[in-house]
Amino acid sequence: MAGRLIYARGYVAGTDGNVSLRLDGRRVLTTPTCVSKGMLQAEDLVITDLDGRKIAGERDPSSELQMHLTIYRLRPDVSAVCHAHPPAATGFAAAGMPLDRPILAELVVALGAVPLAPYAMPGTPALSQTIEPLVAGHNAILLANHGVVSYGPDLLTAFFRMETAEHFARVALVTRILGNQNLLSREQVDALRAAYCRQESSGEAKAGRNGSHTAATRGEERISLTRSELDALIDEAVAARRSKG
Repeated sequence: MAGRLIYARGYVAGTDGNVSLRLDGRRVLTTPTCVSKGMLQAEDLVITDLDGRKIAGERDPSSELQMHLTIYRLRPDVSAVCHAHPPAATGFAAAGMPLDRPILAELVVALGAVPLAPYAMPGTPALSQTIEPLVAGHNAILLANHGVVSYGPDLLTAFFRMETAEHFARVALVTRILGNQNLLSREQVDALRAAYCRQESSGEAKAGRNGSHTAATRGEERISLTRSELDALIDEAVAARRSKG
């Protein structure tokens, strides 16, 4: 489903992109190399171990599987990874510009910031090395001159984070075309974070009483905003406002 979604949204062309799912503590299900993500069949999928060795499947696994395995190693909470080339977000990546401005309340809460990893040749160990410092504190990363990788506890969440990164980029692009970015203030971002934390706490309390998390029951997305990420957003927003003044 995730492969067909990223293809239908125009986030990939030809046979670009790759998707994977952690099956358990030792196996990963991944899309194969050189197959359109919009035309995948069940028999095309490949199962590997956590070192990338093929366990089952007729095709070869994605050439960028090592990037997925790096994310799984660094984020035990992650069970799905999507990599694609959504046009607006990839445009920012090609321009060497992270998506890190607090320009829209929903985007600050949903992703916080989407940092930019330095360029590395796709399909090489260097690509995994460039994202390592960023994986723990973010849920989506721009890959310079390449694309976007997003991840989450399930495939739908990983896809939603890709979709949100692309939406983030489109909004940011419009503000740049219009010639102004009205950034949220430190106080406004703090208020957003406090409200989100209260909502999370309330949801966890309900989960304790009901035996399951309310958001999980409804299939809604849960995304965290780290303190360091938030501070970076706030500092940049304050600096930008001062420079305008």
